[in-house]
Amino acid sequence: MAGPNLEVFKFGMYILFPIGIMYYFGTNLDQRFSIPDFWPKEGQTHKIPFEREEIKKELERIKARNLERKLAREAREAEEARRLSENGER
Repeated sequence: MAGPNLEVFKFGMYILFPIGIMYYFGTNLDQRFSIPDFWPKEGQTHKIPFEREEIKKELERIKARNLERKLAREAREAEEARRLSENGER
């Protein structure tokens, strides 16, 4: 048996080790863990429309983009189907 001094030392380590880790990583966070220009500037982010006309314009833009993507996907699928049918005949 090691005695009560070892138990006191172990208990002190159990208590002080997590506190020391939290103190080390919890202080000076802005300088230690900051990445310059991580968050986008105000002009680089999306602007959420609040006016009725802006919302309508945004919906029209989204619908047009979705239609373009749909047409491109359908053309790609048709081209792939044509290629598969040509390869199947040979």
